[in-house]
Amino acid sequence: MAGTDFNSLFPDEVVTSAHLRFVELPLGAGKAGLITLDNGADHTKPNTLGPASLLELERAIDAAYAEPGVVAVAVTGKPFILAAGADLKGMALVTERDQAVQLARLGHRVFGKLGDGPVPTFGFINGMALGGGLEVALNCTYRTISRAAQGIALPEVFLGLIPGWGGAWLLPHLIGPDAAVTVVIENALNQNRMLKGPQVAELGIADVAFEGADYLQQSLLWAAKVLRGDVTVERTDVPRTAEAWDQAVTRGRAVADAKVNGAAPAPYRALDLIAAARTSTRDEGFAAEDEALGDLVMSDELRSGVYAFDLTQRRAKRPAGAPDSDLARPVTKVGVVGAGLMASQLALLYVRRLEVPVVLTDLDAERVERGVGYVHAEIDKLLGKGRISSDQANRLKALVSGSTDKSVFADADFVIEAVFEEMKIKQQVFAELEEIVEPTCVLATNTSSLSVSEMATELRHPERVVGFHFFNPVAVLPLVEVVRAERTDDETLATALAVGKTLKKSCVLVKDAPGFVVNRVLIRLMSEINAVADEGTPVEVADRALAPLGLPMSPFVLLQLVGPAVVLHVNETLHEAFPDRFTVSDNLRRLVDAGKPGLWSWNEQGQPYLDDDTAALFWQGDRVLTAEQARARAMAAVAQEIRLMLDEGVVAEAQDIDLCMLLGAGWPFHLGGITPYLDRSGASEQTTGTRFLPPGVASPQQP
Repeated sequence: MAGTDFNSLFPDEVVTSAHLRFVELPLGAGKAGLITLDNGADHTKPNTLGPASLLELERAIDAAYAEPGVVAVAVTGKPFILAAGADLKGMALVTERDQAVQLARLGHRVFGKLGDGPVPTFGFINGMALGGGLEVALNCTYRTISRAAQGIALPEVFLGLIPGWGGAWLLPHLIGPDAAVTVVIENALNQNRMLKGPQVAELGIADVAFEGADYLQQSLLWAAKVLRGDVTVERTDVPRTAEAWDQAVTRGRAVADAKVNGAAPAPYRALDLIAAARTSTRDEGFAAEDEALGDLVMSDELRSGVYAFDLTQRRAKRPAGAPDSDLARPVTKVGVVGAGLMASQLALLYVRRLEVPVVLTDLDAERVERGVGYVHAEIDKLLGKGRISSDQANRLKALVSGSTDKSVFADADFVIEAVFEEMKIKQQVFAELEEIVEPTCVLATNTSSLSVSEMATELRHPERVVGFHFFNPVAVLPLVEVVRAERTDDETLATALAVGKTLKKSCVLVKDAPGFVVNRVLIRLMSEINAVADEGTPVEVADRALAPLGLPMSPFVLLQLVGPAVVLHVNETLHEAFPDRFTVSDNLRRLVDAGKPGLWSWNEQGQPYLDDDTAALFWQGDRVLTAEQARARAMAAVAQEIRLMLDEGVVAEAQDIDLCMLLGAGWPFHLGGITPYLDRSGASEQTTGTRFLPPGVASPQQP
């Protein structure tokens, strides 16, 4: 540890104390040291583990072992939280590789004492346990978990790191390499998917699960039985053959390739560590983790990941420019105009999260019945998966109804339309609603690109119209663009933001401008790639041009997912507003006119190709670019568009555009959003003459 003053390096660390007390175990099993991690804040601020916190834990472990007659040591956390892992903000302050290595070694030294002690140790996972928080328990001899616990994960590769305080070696030895790959790679790269208490026990990460009400008492009783020999702990029979480990790692690489396409080093480094764990000793595995952390903490990806994580955890919870939340009005009934797939998805979300009556309307009874049936069927699926009880399922289904008569909205507090993207139709819907609903009822539109202000122009109460733009699939993507029209009042806006929060969505407040944020950026990006292909670059080359970014999918695969007709419609809307920058591809028009689902067909191996019919529709010029040239052109176009959006005040700051792209477009965390990438690549300054973010934000600080 010599040479690194962690107090000065982490000056603002919120220290998590390690409170030690000694308890007599049940059944006469003896005296145990019980360490409780607690940062002194309320439950909304989880324990984190910076250097000072680690040293606190070390002192508590040493004192517990030194107590005469102690037979066991247990570690748990304050109510609902064990620990949320390393102090990520502090990690971003590290300026030298050796500092990062020493910090990794400190964690291993402290946690390792839980695995090397003179008496058995127990990790009592009473709630959230992320990264280093879970690794505290993994280093223990035994583990219990509360069935009510949520937020259990090793999310490091999502942020540009690896599980570096024992997780990469301990987990595959505990639950097997394939299950470890699921937790470390697959879950992390799938929008940081987390586990709940029962899943943790089922995987074998915890030895036993107990109900939350008296979890600590049950855990102490179980520990006593283990110590007395009354309970024998049986562990997963981990495969030891090279073949089994190779298969698991190969699967992990396929997952990583599909998610980041080789553009981020962290998942591949984690897979190397898991592969090596089969033959390495624990000390060798821990040393390899130290070296990996030393490399990754100094990377752009880590800074970008921390920046992105901070946006999604902090800025997303306090939308910039939001009015006083006290202005929000209660919502006791929701109306959904339309009963198609998007409308039905919205109805399902509203009834699940708000648990208030939700009523759908459409033009005929068959459509209404189909929409309500969809919601009921999805609720039954949740019941079948054990995610809700039968009582909950019955109650939710009873709250959903449908009608062909909009008069059912008379007592609704919030009505959202999800009808065809045509201005006259939407204006007609709002005009009809205004004759039915109360003046305080919020009228929301799920439009993806049309002017919310124009929709409200003929209404007596345009102040209660707001854009409430979801992204498909509604249940998966966490973003809602909340659009303030020219006359939207603060009460309406506050109500919409409160509803979004209850729906467990992240809201970004945006100005009523064509395409809002996500569609404007994505369509500008896709327009450039379309233009490159139209001009003569082979479609395979154009589609692969953005591969080094590690985006969730290539432009032409995204076209297939969204649908050419939808992309064309949004493109035409933006072309009408900004004809000098948004061109409409004639090839895209021909695809739509021919009813093609997209550009690609797929062979039996799942690889895309251009079939003869589609190729005949696709006319190209003779200007051929390389993938690098195409990528540079697309990034320059996006940099220009974002600068214009900021100048127009579409959002408050560049961070809001990054947040929208992260949560609404799946922009990779390892890039930190779109503006850090444009800054690092030089596209920002080359195109606009300036960076979007200050130096040091989402990029390494210089010593």
